Amino acid sequence: MSYEQITYETDGPVATLTLNRPEKLNAWTYTMRREMVDAITLANEDPAIGAVIVTGAGRGFCAGADIGATFNAQIKGENVRSKDVAGGIDWVAFVRESKPLIAAVNGAAVGVGLSQILSFDVIVAARSAKMAAPFVRVGVVPELASSHFLIQRMGFGRASEFALTARFMEGEEAAATGLVDRVVDDAALMETARGIAAAISANPDRQLRWAKQLFSQNGSETDLKLVQKREQELLAEAYKSPEHKEAVDAFLNKRKPVFR
Repeated sequence: MSYEQITYETDGPVATLTLNRPEKLNAWTYTMRREMVDAITLANEDPAIGAVIVTGAGRGFCAGADIGATFNAQIKGENVRSKDVAGGIDWVAFVRESKPLIAAVNGAAVGVGLSQILSFDVIVAARSAKMAAPFVRVGVVPELASSHFLIQRMGFGRASEFALTARFMEGEEAAATGLVDRVVDDAALMETARGIAAAISANPDRQLRWAKQLFSQNGSETDLKLVQKREQELLAEAYKSPEHKEAVDAFLNKRKPVFR
């Protein structure tokens, strides 16, 4: 399909999805969500693609929801959710079940602009990036499981202070607190993201998604017997997989494995 609010391109095993409303700092809309789901689904179904980078066009990553098109329209009684023709998809489940996703955060990532990437596998931020979860400031509460992922990433105290003050956090501090996984010079942002995506893409899709499944299920699990049971069940499947056989053969014959 043709896209109005994003672009999608591929380069070898890496797909890049760019939020493309630079005149509005890529403010989020239901159309944007629908198009993101479509593009990531394309990547999921393409055996040549191993990982997806999500970034923003222009000066910002995503400045949050388009207030006029979402909140104000909703206050006026418009059924804005009817515009979500992605079928009311569970975004967090979709992200966790998809191929690895890397956010390359340039500029502002605010509100849903931040919460929609907290469940991604890797978040890389430019030093000039500015992030905030100011839900309380606009009279709402955290969503997209951000009340879970902020605590997982930052810890209870830091997550509480960050969200309850609704303050902005720049790239260096975001990396120091665990909100993002890496901070780099602005000019190195996309090169770094592509390097991570390429390294991930060197591994087999099936096992990458199984690993993501285990992280999703076990990340907050306190029953370690259940954690190991889930691991052993997938390990039994992995031992029978062609990817495992290819990896063993490549090791024994001193060559690089070919998974893609």
